[in-house]
Amino acid sequence: MSKQRRTFSAEFKREAAVLVLDQGYSHIEACRSLGVVDSALRRWVKQLQEERLGVTPKSKALTPEQQKIQELEARIDRLEREKAILKKATALLMSDEF
Repeated sequence: MSKQRRTFSAEFKREAAVLVLDQGYSHIEACRSLGVVDSALRRWVKQLQEERLGVTPKSKALTPEQQKIQELEARIDRLEREKAILKKATALLMSDEF
């Protein structure tokens, strides 16, 4: 039988990392108290440290600021794709008129 993979919200990951970074918990203490594996907590701590330095992560962001940046980047990508489609459609319409 395989174990079912647990998922955690960005808020949970952020709060878990804050225990280590800001509240003085060791990785082991935080893992035991939260019931998570050490490798996951270390990954979250590293990601939070990077986000605090302004690095936008490839995975889902933990901080509200980086989450907003990811949302805005996704919106820009979508708008650029729509713009490209409209340019092609306009070019086709213009070529058909003459």
